[in-house]
Amino acid sequence: MTRFEFLKSLGFSGAALLVAMTSCIHEEDTVVDALTLAGPQSTTPASSTTATPSSGTVTTPGTSTTTSGTDLSTIASRLLTIDLTSSAATALKTVGGYLAQSGIVVAQVSAGVYVAVTQTCSHEPKKKIIFNKTEFYCTEHGARFDLTGKGKNSFGSKGITVYKTATDGKTLVVYNS
Repeated sequence: MTRFEFLKSLGFSGAALLVAMTSCIHEEDTVVDALTLAGPQSTTPASSTTATPSSGTVTTPGTSTTTSGTDLSTIASRLLTIDLTSSAATALKTVGGYLAQSGIVVAQVSAGVYVAVTQTCSHEPKKKIIFNKTEFYCTEHGARFDLTGKGKNSFGSKGITVYKTATDGKTLVVYNS
């Protein structure tokens, strides 16, 4: 049910409906269609690297490092390990796809580049964060976050936790530093 439908069901109409619809909307709190995933796109976080099967990639928003032959087994403080070749990771095979697992949202933001954030919103501690086109979005109240975890509107002003990711093209590891 949309806000409009809800207010109409309460009996609001005409000018009262208009006032109720616009009373708590701020320009920076624009609502996005959280159920639509974009197809291939060229949006890339400020710093990123592309994985190839012959080299490992470690991607961290703000500081990316690429090293040949990264041994993912040496990564400590693992939070999540995803087999990118499994059917469970189908959503991560396309740019704009994401999955939520173990309280973490992982999205492929551009070809071979993954960003992982906490699924718990900083506005209210609810596990409602999803990836929507070029940003992370809370479906509960509309908090918006960029790929570095910085809030993009008043509901997201506290930001969210972003985790480090590493991949060799077949396996994706989400970890703390």
